[in-house]
Amino acid sequence: MAFLKISSGTIDSIAQLISMILIFIFVLALTYFTTRFVGSYQKNKMAGSNVNVLETFRISNNKYIQIIKIGKKYFAIAVCKDTITYLCELDGEDLIYNSTTTESHSDSFKAILDKLKKDKPED
Repeated sequence: MAFLKISSGTIDSIAQLISMILIFIFVLALTYFTTRFVGSYQKNKMAGSNVNVLETFRISNNKYIQIIKIGKKYFAIAVCKDTITYLCELDGEDLIYNSTTTESHSDSFKAILDKLKKDKPED
């Protein structure tokens, strides 16, 4: 009889462990899909915006200089922990744009990955 008592206690413990793992997986999945939904909602909401941040330069831990475009005008602003300060209006023709794009980054990553695959010894 003592063996049955230990075995039922063990079965209960295993059942509790499995149920806790299933609840944990459910909470993780719920968090993942909620985050994806909110992210896509925010992205769609910002897509038609007339305000674009073109460049951000970090001065210190919580101080930045940003170049923003609002409509057809360009502005430089200072962003601090609690304040945003207007610095000046910029001429769009004077701005220098970096020639690298996300496509060139993905191409270079693909080239690096292909090189690593090529260098990998065959089994």
